[in-house]
Amino acid sequence: MGHDRPRNPLLSAVSALLWALHFGILFRSALVTACPKSCHCMEKNSLAVLQYMSRNLENIPADLTRDTVVLLLASNRITKIPKQAFKDLNRLQELDLSNNAIETVDARAFQGVSDVLRVLDLSNNRISSVPKEAFAKLQAKISLSNNPWHCECSLQEVLRELRLDPETVNEVSCHTAVEEEYAGKPIIQVLDSGINFCNFHHKTTDVAMFVTVFGWFTMVIAYVIYYVRQNQEDARRHMEYLKSLPSSSQISKDFDTISTIL
Repeated sequence: MGHDRPRNPLLSAVSALLWALHFGILFRSALVTACPKSCHCMEKNSLAVLQYMSRNLENIPADLTRDTVVLLLASNRITKIPKQAFKDLNRLQELDLSNNAIETVDARAFQGVSDVLRVLDLSNNRISSVPKEAFAKLQAKISLSNNPWHCECSLQEVLRELRLDPETVNEVSCHTAVEEEYAGKPIIQVLDSGINFCNFHHKTTDVAMFVTVFGWFTMVIAYVIYYVRQNQEDARRHMEYLKSLPSSSQISKDFDTISTIL
């Protein structure tokens, strides 16, 4: 029987190194080939990194590479995140949209990447509110600092479900609020003090309902008063008209006078 010759450890290591280099060259070649226009594509730890920073983009590119793991779109002029903007990027782990002009985030903006995304940066934009569904099932660490947030019930409910970046959480402040006294204060600090914006929402709704009901009640009372007065006026005029008519006794006397003359 033949005996297997022991493999040379040095040859095995060289072979593995050559295979890794070959694979890396192929990966970089494929990455360069698939790199979209106006994008600087990089490879970091065998992961595809797409860098669109400071390209004066007004919209999120539509030709993003499917294997993208890191997408850097910071410092552009993007104003909105439309629905399913990243739906084909099922390997996307890090998304940087900081320092743009984003005002609107669609309720389905992150659909398709909510399970894989690990880091999301939306800091330094113009976002004042977001629909609760926009961040549904999102497990990423999120930075929302330096946006003109309007602090009210729906924002409170959104933040309750998020994992905010601990390094920037105190920079997420109320630009405006349902109660003016909280404007300019960090949202988390306000909420931690026991303030519940949803209570203000309910109180505002109750007051609005009271004003509406009171308004209708006042209108009904005013109509009834007008109706009664109008009827009284009509009755008075009718009585005056009846009084102006000659009475039956007067008519009888006039008839007797005429008969005597005849």
